[in-house]
Amino acid sequence: MDENLVYFRLVIGSKFYRILILLLLGCIQLCLGQTIAPKYSNEFLNIGVGARALSMGGAQVSAVRDVTASYWNPAALTAIQHKYEFSLMHSEYFGGVAQYDYLSFSTPIKSESQVAVSLIRFGVDDIPDTRFLYDANGALNYNNIQFFNAADYALLLSYALDINEKFKVGANAKVVHRNVGKFAKAWGFGLDLGAIYTKQRLTLGLMLRDITTTFNAWSHNAELVRDVFSQTNNEIPVNNLELTLPRAIPSLTYQWSLGEQFSLLTALDLEVTFDGNRNTLVSTSVFSMDPRVGLELGYQNLAFLRAGVSTFQYIKDFQGNESLNFQPSAGVGVLISNRFQVDYALSDIGNVSETPYSHVFSVRVSLEKLENDFKKFAAW
Repeated sequence: MDENLVYFRLVIGSKFYRILILLLLGCIQLCLGQTIAPKYSNEFLNIGVGARALSMGGAQVSAVRDVTASYWNPAALTAIQHKYEFSLMHSEYFGGVAQYDYLSFSTPIKSESQVAVSLIRFGVDDIPDTRFLYDANGALNYNNIQFFNAADYALLLSYALDINEKFKVGANAKVVHRNVGKFAKAWGFGLDLGAIYTKQRLTLGLMLRDITTTFNAWSHNAELVRDVFSQTNNEIPVNNLELTLPRAIPSLTYQWSLGEQFSLLTALDLEVTFDGNRNTLVSTSVFSMDPRVGLELGYQNLAFLRAGVSTFQYIKDFQGNESLNFQPSAGVGVLISNRFQVDYALSDIGNVSETPYSHVFSVRVSLEKLENDFKKFAAW
C-alpha cells in the first residue's frame, strides 16, 4: 500500500480518536457542570438484561420468573424452582464498538427467601490516547499511542421474600463503578425495591428503582487533560456528585391458555420518571410515562416466540412534521432440557448506527430442582 495513503489514514484515525476522547470527557463534565441530578444518569443500567426480556420490549417487572429478576424485579426471584440458577448474556451495540455483559446467580437461603448476585459491564475497549502522538520535537511517533477503556460496572445484591402465597417483596443493593481510563472515575451506591402480587393467571408488579436516589461520586485527574481542555475552550473538570433520581415501574401480566399445547403471555410495563418533561408517550412537567408491551407465545413450555415494543418517542422531520416512533423487538427461546435454556433477541437500538439492530444471546442454567414441599408457600 502507498506510504502516503497509510500516513493519511493514520493521521485521520488519530484525529478521530482525539475527538472521541474529548467527547467522552466532555459529556461527563457537561453533566456534572449543569446539575448533580441530570435527566440521564447511569443509563447503562436501563439497557436491560436477558434475551427473553429484550425481545419482549423490556416488559418484565411482572413477567420475569428466573434469575434475571434480580435486575427487573427482585421480588420475582421467589418464582425460581431450582436450588442453583445462573444466567449469562452478551450483546454488542453501535456496530460492535460497545460491549455489554451480564452474569447472575441465585439460590434460596430459606423456604420463603431467595438471594442473588449480579454483575453488569458496559464498556468501550482499546480507545487510543493520541495526546502524545507528536513528540517534543514535533515529529509524529505512533509508539507514543496508549490505549484505555471507558467502562461502567454495576454489582447487584438481591434479596426476595415470600410474604404469603400471593404477595412477594424484594430489594437490591447496588454498587456502581464508572471509569474513563486514567482521566475520571466514579463510585456510587443505590437501592431498589420490588413487589409482586399474583392471583390465578394475573400478576401485578411494581419496581421502584433508585428509591433513595443513586449517587455517583466523580473524581477527575484534571492535570491529564488541562492542556487539551484549555486549547479547546472547555471547562476543566472538577470532582462532583451525580445523582440518579427515582423512577417507578408498575406492571401487569396475564397468562392466556390456548388449548393444551399453546399458551400466551401478555405483559405491560409503565416506566414513570419524575424529572420533568421527557420525549415519551405521556409527558408532563411533573412526570413522564414510557410504556412497554411484550408478548410470549409458548409451545408445551419448550419453545417460545416473542415480540415487543418500547421507547415511544415523537420525532420531527426537516419539514417540522411530527410522528410517533417506537422500537420493535423480537426473539425466540428454546428449553433444551430442564437445566439449560437458550434465548435470542433481535433488539432495535434506535437506528443510531449503520447496523440498527442488535443481536442478543443469553443462556440460563438451572441445577437441582427443588422438592415440591421445599417452598413454604405454593409455587407461582
